[in-house]
Amino acid sequence: MKYPSRINIPIEKMEETPSTNDHLAQLCRHNKAEEFYTVVTNYQTDGKGQRGNTWEAERGKNILFSIVIYPTALEAKNQFYLSMLTAVSIVAALEKYTDGFSIKWPNDIYWKEKKIAGILIENEVQGKYIAQSIIGIGLNVNQETFLSDAPNPVSLKQIIGTNINREELFQKIIHGIVASYRLLEEDFAKMSATLRILYQRKLFRKNGYHPYRDAEGTFMAQLEHIGSDGYLYLQDEQGKIRRYAFKEVEFLLHE
Repeated sequence: MKYPSRINIPIEKMEETPSTNDHLAQLCRHNKAEEFYTVVTNYQTDGKGQRGNTWEAERGKNILFSIVIYPTALEAKNQFYLSMLTAVSIVAALEKYTDGFSIKWPNDIYWKEKKIAGILIENEVQGKYIAQSIIGIGLNVNQETFLSDAPNPVSLKQIIGTNINREELFQKIIHGIVASYRLLEEDFAKMSATLRILYQRKLFRKNGYHPYRDAEGTFMAQLEHIGSDGYLYLQDEQGKIRRYAFKEVEFLLHE
């Protein structure tokens, strides 16, 4: 995809905040955040992750930010495209440093079997359209020690062995998100097809059989595809196609 050479958006930089998503949501409630308003912080005291988890991030070492968009022409049934474009934009930025990155459904970013970034998207729906979307991103950049019980964290510095300029990496990511979203607005049919291709191409465990667990127990399966509505389709060893919504199945990590 070819992006515009320069994108100017409003950015608020904070030394510390409980949660960039929560801070930005409060600004939106008071009509103080125009589209693409972005909140960046050096430290979160109550960073939010998926499944109600917290996000561990050492002060001043990582990239923590949230951006708001108002996709009022995007139907709620198509909201997964916001996950796709965010994940694809992060992977594209990281690949300027090294390779081995993938997207673990629905939108965690992995390097091999380790998690380097998480995305939390909070949408507000009015009727059949999305009125507001706050996209929060936590990316491990220069952190070298992780103290939480998260099973598999990794940072970009641990991968390539050198300190990373966080501002440069942040600009690459935000540029990709904003430009991709504008292309989606301009020509939904064309850009949505492009995003589906790019997202599927970068999926974690896209080849071979791997272990999963659902409400019925553990099983081996291979990735069949991801629907445009965000559903995960797996094919188990008996050839059965299994369909899952978010939180209905767990990826079991390889030792």
